[in-house]
Amino acid sequence: MTIRVALCDDHRMLRDALTAMLVAEGDIEVVGTASDGEAILEVVRAQAPDVLVLDISMDGMGGVEVAQRLQRMNSPVKILALSAYSDRHFVQEMLKAGVAGYLTKAGATTDLIRAIRDTAAGKTYLSPDIAGVLVASIVTETPSVPPPAVLSPREHQVLCLIAEGMRSIDVAERIGIAVATVEVHRRNVMRKLDLHNIADLTRYAVRSGMTKL
Repeated sequence: MTIRVALCDDHRMLRDALTAMLVAEGDIEVVGTASDGEAILEVVRAQAPDVLVLDISMDGMGGVEVAQRLQRMNSPVKILALSAYSDRHFVQEMLKAGVAGYLTKAGATTDLIRAIRDTAAGKTYLSPDIAGVLVASIVTETPSVPPPAVLSPREHQVLCLIAEGMRSIDVAERIGIAVATVEVHRRNVMRKLDLHNIADLTRYAVRSGMTKL
């Protein structure tokens, strides 16, 4: 199955280099590129890519606003943030905006293809340096969520598998229940723990010692 990718970065040389690298892969098709936020929104509307590789820092509309707009549009595109910055603030802002992954430009040449494939498959992708940033921030945070004891054994199991990057269909197959039942457990976990997205679930699981990034 071909993964349709759109790419947005305000540096033409990097954009061209990444495009050339991606088109060399047999399972990836670059359906559009842009240098700014407004232009990439048009590309997404017109081409409906599976994955959008999105720079964070651009003139005009930045990556956070682009992600927020696509979220409000209920766009199915999965966003992979690509940034020169590994600061926790940038990572958290993009995760809050609904991105499916975060990759630094320093690791783009070695990790981008894997990141795109993982993101297209419904997994959350964090490059190793970004995972380190989040783990460090979690260690220094004071826990503010209920303990894992509030979860049933099945909810605990579902949370661990989702936090490891598994899709609902994969979780269902792993533990032998219906996909709809997995979704019910996921909603119950989020309600009980007052969490709102997959990134929150992952952070909770790491902080609680249930899994590791």
